[in-house]
Amino acid sequence: LEMISAIKDLVAASPVPVVFDHFGDAQPELGVGQPGFAELVELVRLGKAYVKISIRGGPLKDYAGFAPLAKALIAANPERILWGTNWPHPDSATPPGRKPTDLAPLFQVDDGLKLNLLPVWAPDAGIRKKILVDNPAQLYGF
Repeated sequence: LEMISAIKDLVAASPVPVVFDHFGDAQPELGVGQPGFAELVELVRLGKAYVKISIRGGPLKDYAGFAPLAKALIAANPERILWGTNWPHPDSATPPGRKPTDLAPLFQVDDGLKLNLLPVWAPDAGIRKKILVDNPAQLYGF
């Protein structure tokens, strides 16, 4: 997120759509006051960026901390929010003893659990339709 502070003006002036995935890499344990999050919210509010409210992490990740982040982004501009599951959940880390070319097992993640968070973050069905259907259709032109 600190990078967003550094590039905010470039993103705001970009002639092409800019999409930040995984909440712009916001850390749930740091909350909405973390460095760079206000700039991300402002870019969304102004319609200068999209944010995928997709969560990284394996099956044991605690998702509760993402609620304030998601609600702040959605409240800023629901027309600039996209849903994502991060499927098929690749593991891009190369732990000791593995080569970068070794195949890694995919994280086993309950995508249904993640999808069930969306009504908590966006209780209004019309806003959920924007996030799931209308916004991606507008952005990707389908």
